[in-house]
Amino acid sequence: MKEKFLPVGTVVMLEGGNKKIMVNGFCAIDPTQPNVMYDYSGVLYPEGALSSDQALLFDHKQIVEIIHMGLEGDEHRKFNLKMKMLLEKLAEQNNNNANNTTNSAA
Repeated sequence: MKEKFLPVGTVVMLEGGNKKIMVNGFCAIDPTQPNVMYDYSGVLYPEGALSSDQALLFDHKQIVEIIHMGLEGDEHRKFNLKMKMLLEKLAEQNNNNANNTTNSAA
């Protein structure tokens, strides 16, 4: 499986799914779970977004098949690098915050 992040327009099949999903965004957060970030947002394929509240949120590990790859140009490669750096920085901040919380409780 290709590494994260697949380009916008990529069509995938998810684990346990019976409809194709097209990637339309990254690092999505469900308002009902603001502390959880999903790798992707998507829409049903070929229907697309029928209303603004129909985004599907999923993680890379849930993808079982890549049916069609979106455009992988220079813009995507640069974006992918920026995303990786930002997520590494966020993970580092979260680890530091968790360590500070643990150390404060001790």
